[in-house]
Amino acid sequence: MKLPPPRPGLVIRYAFLWSHEARKGAVEAVKERPCAIVVAARKGTNGDVRVIVAPITHQPPADPTASIAVPPEVCRKLGLDSDAQWLRIDELNGFLWPGYDLRPLPGRDTVEYGLLPEALFRDLRMRILERQQSRQSGRPINRD
Repeated sequence: MKLPPPRPGLVIRYAFLWSHEARKGAVEAVKERPCAIVVAARKGTNGDVRVIVAPITHQPPADPTASIAVPPEVCRKLGLDSDAQWLRIDELNGFLWPGYDLRPLPGRDTVEYGLLPEALFRDLRMRILERQQSRQSGRPINRD
């Protein structure tokens, strides 16, 4: 499987673990989904890269301030289906790249859908930082 270098804004297919699943003791995700890399940072001297990802879901948000609607044209560009989709800013997973939970796109030899538009990525990053600074969101779930 072809692995791209991790970079902020890249949308990947990933087995995302929701916080409600983790609270119940789950360590494996129920479903693979598109997720946007929010942070990709080198850690230590061995070159490890720690990434933090935000999930994309069809589930309409219970709290509209905890999600960003993904515009239909962005969904098309990424190859996602035409149903409404949201980027969750209140749910995050963190792991060392490439980790165990990357999955190839159906019928393809890659994990990447493509890049978010710069403006959408900036909004995602800004809103995640605002929620964390105001303590509205917990820490990312560690998936290592």
